[in-house]
Amino acid sequence: MREALFFTILLFTCTTIAAQQQRFDVISYTMPQGWQQQRSEGGVQLSVSDKQSGAYAVAIILKAKEAAAGANENFKAEWTQLVRGTVQVNEEPGMLDPERVKGWEVVSGTAHYTDGGQKGLATLMTATGGGKMASVVLLTNTDRYQQELLSLLNSLDLEEAAEAGPAASAQSGSNASIVGLWVRYTIETSGYANGFPQPSGGYFRKEYAFYGDGTYLFRMKNWAVYAKEIQYVYETGSWKLSGDKLTITPRQGKGGWWSKAKSGKTSGWGSLVKNGNWKLEPVTYTMELHYFSGSNETQLMLQSDSETEREGRQENNKQSYAPRAAGGSLIDDPPGIETGFGKKEIK
Repeated sequence: MREALFFTILLFTCTTIAAQQQRFDVISYTMPQGWQQQRSEGGVQLSVSDKQSGAYAVAIILKAKEAAAGANENFKAEWTQLVRGTVQVNEEPGMLDPERVKGWEVVSGTAHYTDGGQKGLATLMTATGGGKMASVVLLTNTDRYQQELLSLLNSLDLEEAAEAGPAASAQSGSNASIVGLWVRYTIETSGYANGFPQPSGGYFRKEYAFYGDGTYLFRMKNWAVYAKEIQYVYETGSWKLSGDKLTITPRQGKGGWWSKAKSGKTSGWGSLVKNGNWKLEPVTYTMELHYFSGSNETQLMLQSDSETEREGRQENNKQSYAPRAAGGSLIDDPPGIETGFGKKEIK
């Protein structure tokens, strides 16, 4: 499946079908017949699945964002965030030669992954130009939808890259704004084999959405194989940054435990089992935007004077959060809970 799909990709070509071509941000595409489409401010997701066999294919087109690094560095950062942050990848991506298209430098790679008990193929394409980067991610656990994926890939078309102005080409540095989505995703393990952790299929996820109007949304979802129920928490309030001090002032919050979906899928929900008492804790963190050269990624480091319920027990009360495109959130709200995430633009 890998060779058939990967080595016949025609990246961001100018092929168009006027009657079916759609546009999201700087990318045009033709959606395969019979696929589902979901749009948000940060991206568009195209998907198809077979409930009986569990076969699926997903393509996510993300909104272009400012990016001061080079094309290869941008690809590495997106691979860490969008692919490794979503599925278990145990190999380096196989790479195609970079291409120049309409002022963009296109870099692409692919690798096998595991998602619980399933195996699949992940493909990432990034286009860097005009001080911005656009990304497309594909995930599939079957060759059943190979032709549809190839048709979708061959329909991708980029608009001309704009010339990068001084603001777009400048490095964002440690005093950059924290407005955006910041996440901490970890996987549950069942021990080690030959020195490598063995994923159980469970996960623990936290997210901060810092909005430009000074409000925030915190969400947490824990789906553990070895726990009977799903834990979910959300909290809203205001934030203020002064130098390296980030003050969080909660206004409301709610937590609880839900039963797991009867299907056993980690993306499903059962019913509410019981509500929890979520403690609203105003706190001032010492904040740092720390650049990690290995992943070419700047993470948000938060350290408090004492343990908080949001971060839990951490060494030195310090925890890191990685940046993520608003459309790439991996936390979904349970039935009966409406946080408004995805309806309010992060900017």
